[in-house]
Amino acid sequence: MRAFFVICLATFALCIVVGHFPAGADTPPASTLPKVEAELARRGALKPASAFAGIGDRNARSLALYAEAAKVITHPRCMNCHPADRSPRQGAAGRIHIPPMTGGQDGHGPAGQPCTTCHGRENFVVGGENIQSIPGNPAWALAPAAMAWQGKTPGEICRQIKDPARNGGKDLEALYRHMAEDDLVGWGWTPGKGRAPAPGDQATFGGLIRAWIDSGAACPA
Repeated sequence: MRAFFVICLATFALCIVVGHFPAGADTPPASTLPKVEAELARRGALKPASAFAGIGDRNARSLALYAEAAKVITHPRCMNCHPADRSPRQGAAGRIHIPPMTGGQDGHGPAGQPCTTCHGRENFVVGGENIQSIPGNPAWALAPAAMAWQGKTPGEICRQIKDPARNGGKDLEALYRHMAEDDLVGWGWTPGKGRAPAPGDQATFGGLIRAWIDSGAACPA
């Protein structure tokens, strides 16, 4: 394990030398925050489900609730772990993982180099302003291949997350629990140094999903 950690640190150092930012870091220091990350931060508000209670038409209310929840679902904090090619993405722009990596058979990395080689149980700050941090969570992994969202519209994602054949076998109640209670999903709101969190918080997001389901779980075209 010590050898693996040394490899991770060496990789980070190499990225700094050649002008790339390290695995997991979205941005350079806050003083040079890229426009794309700053824009994500400005979009950080997430309306609660109660904000949509006045929409009388049930289907229209359901669509509005999903559109608000989609601010989280389509955010890089979520989207980067739902790639179409089994290669995790990084940063606000969804760039290819540095160093090159694949989710392997089970989403936990290739044989001999699991995600836990570098990603620990929590976010880990390696060093000063230029190094940022390595993201971490006890369940760190890619989403299953059947749950790839990359390149899809919010409507396509909506129909996919409702389909047990493409959402890990979840019915709507299990989907709600995953969105509202799963700890790895919750990482999106505490992503560590240099990363804009997903909009709002997990409780507000969970409330939107609950109200969306209760109003018919409508999907946009």
